[in-house]
Amino acid sequence: MENVLRPLIVIGGSVFLTLAIGWATDRLLQNADRRHSETPLWGLLRRGRLPYQLVLCAAVLRGSYDLARLLPEHRAGVGRTLTLVLIGATAWLVIRIASAVVETSYSRYASAHRDRDPARVRRVRTQVTLIMRVVSATVAVLAIASMLLTFPEMRAAGASLLASAGIVGIVAGVAAQSTLGNLFAGLQIAFGDMVRIGDTVVVDGEWGTVEEITLTFLTVRTWDERRFTMPVSYFTSKPFENWSRGSPQMTGTVFWHLDHSAPIEEMRDRLRDILRECPAWDGRNHGVAVTDSTPNTLEVRALVTAKDADGIWTVRVTVREQMIRWLSEKHPYALPRVNTADAVLPPGAPTGPPTVHKPRDGVVRRPHEAPRTGRG
Repeated sequence: MENVLRPLIVIGGSVFLTLAIGWATDRLLQNADRRHSETPLWGLLRRGRLPYQLVLCAAVLRGSYDLARLLPEHRAGVGRTLTLVLIGATAWLVIRIASAVVETSYSRYASAHRDRDPARVRRVRTQVTLIMRVVSATVAVLAIASMLLTFPEMRAAGASLLASAGIVGIVAGVAAQSTLGNLFAGLQIAFGDMVRIGDTVVVDGEWGTVEEITLTFLTVRTWDERRFTMPVSYFTSKPFENWSRGSPQMTGTVFWHLDHSAPIEEMRDRLRDILRECPAWDGRNHGVAVTDSTPNTLEVRALVTAKDADGIWTVRVTVREQMIRWLSEKHPYALPRVNTADAVLPPGAPTGPPTVHKPRDGVVRRPHEAPRTGRG
């Protein structure tokens, strides 16, 4: 009877103790979250409930397993399994706690600087994201190494592994030079402030917004919801346009090809009226100028401004559409056309058809033809 009750009491008591401590800790976090609603730390820490309970359960079972006297012939295997679970759950819990602390720090910084310096907020967000990935990878590697060291065979092979570490490192470096290059490029992007999450960029002629940055690749979301995924080394080795670098304010242009008789002064007044009704225009600058001419048309340029890349796109398409509509309704003569009228001749030039002379031989010829001489 004792052989049956002892394992049940030990295992059941361990599970009950784990659930009780986990419930009490969760209640404390809930109360702290209600009292300190200005910070999301306590609510984020509740995400670690599952790894926290796994750590408690594995630790309690690992310490009380000898008292249960269950499967004594498999004592070493069960103990090693509980140790592996304890190491894995601890690594999971450390990552969750680090994520909660980092995300809380970023939230406080973002709420304090979002209105004054949004570009710097995006920079910090990019750095925080990459730092968390490095921390997670480091903790995972340490956890795996600790798990391997629980096996006696791995400890015995440690000396030989260390002796060959130099050769293996050289071989691995040569084989994974592309991966390592992307890894260092990701760190360079994070701390060099070259490109940040949320920046508007033009890559290979495609306009889009940086959606995700990892240690090895970067994702750009285009205006038509496509995603371009490319290695981060691209941004450290090739030129690209970053419209959000520095101030997000932008200046845009709209071009028209019009007839030489286009009313330029009235177009300036009309542009002012269009921009006043466009919410995306930030009011900094505007203007109309003739930038080029051809034998048939004038190139007219409108200059407009907006607070960011999305706004400048809206202003440009609005100005282009409404100006063309206004010209077609009020000044249709200003639209480009093919000239088919007769050329304007200088004063005193003959205006009638060319005179046709009838020579003595009776043959009617064009003005440039000479009369024939001789026979035949």
